[in-house]
Amino acid sequence: MGNLFCCIQVDQSTVAIKEKFGKFDEVLDPGCHCLPWFLGSQLAGLLSLRLQQLDVRCETKTKDNVFVTVVASIQYRALADKASDAFYKLSNTRAQIQAYVFDVIRASVPKLNLDDAFEQKNEIAKAVEDELEKAMSAYGYEIVQTLIVDIEPDEHVKRAMNEINAAARLRVAANEKAEAEKILQIKRAEGEAESKYLSGLGIARQRQAIVDGLRDSVLGFSENVPGTTAKDVMDMVLVTQYFDTMKEIGASSKSSAVFIPHGPGAIRDVATQIRDGLLQASANQ
Repeated sequence: MGNLFCCIQVDQSTVAIKEKFGKFDEVLDPGCHCLPWFLGSQLAGLLSLRLQQLDVRCETKTKDNVFVTVVASIQYRALADKASDAFYKLSNTRAQIQAYVFDVIRASVPKLNLDDAFEQKNEIAKAVEDELEKAMSAYGYEIVQTLIVDIEPDEHVKRAMNEINAAARLRVAANEKAEAEKILQIKRAEGEAESKYLSGLGIARQRQAIVDGLRDSVLGFSENVPGTTAKDVMDMVLVTQYFDTMKEIGASSKSSAVFIPHGPGAIRDVATQIRDGLLQASANQ
């Protein structure tokens, strides 16, 4: 109906290309326009000025011979003041942009190792954007943004990288565990040494107290019972201690103590040895 009355409508963010007898005439902005077809005017086509996005997947090889797939996202749009160039100079805009992206990526990534490629994604994107901007501006297009959204190594490479990372983390964990065990053993040894030292002090003080008690008992008994000697008192004390010990051993059903030798004659030998030791300790003080 619009063609019948020689009128056309151009939507917002769109321009129309008007030809006259097959030759470019003008660019029609959004709105209603008269297009007298009987005078040779015709609509050649419409051109969108909206921002468009093209995702490009490019397979290439890094410097360390790892094949990767680089995914680039190109955001572009046609320029209103160069609409005729954008409409007539390129027959397939998306294919042209894709060719430039392939060229730049396959020239940039092979110069980098795999790890460097991940770290320098922004530099790769900037190189692609600069090359596209320089090339596509002559065709009436503006490159708004270029992003390297992903770098995908081969599945076997990804698995190997994960295993290397896992091994490194396990090695760090093992070192930390070994260091903790080392510290624990050192602290345990220090604690045992301190415990043995304090135990030795306790035993020494216990023996000293026994010696002092026996000496006081011998001196007190000699003073209270005239005619007794220190040897007589010591023999009596040792015999008393012997029977008390035998009583305690007999009272326990699980006792594993054994006196060797054991008998009436052996008591005198034990008493002599203990008395000599105690008297020697008293003399040393």
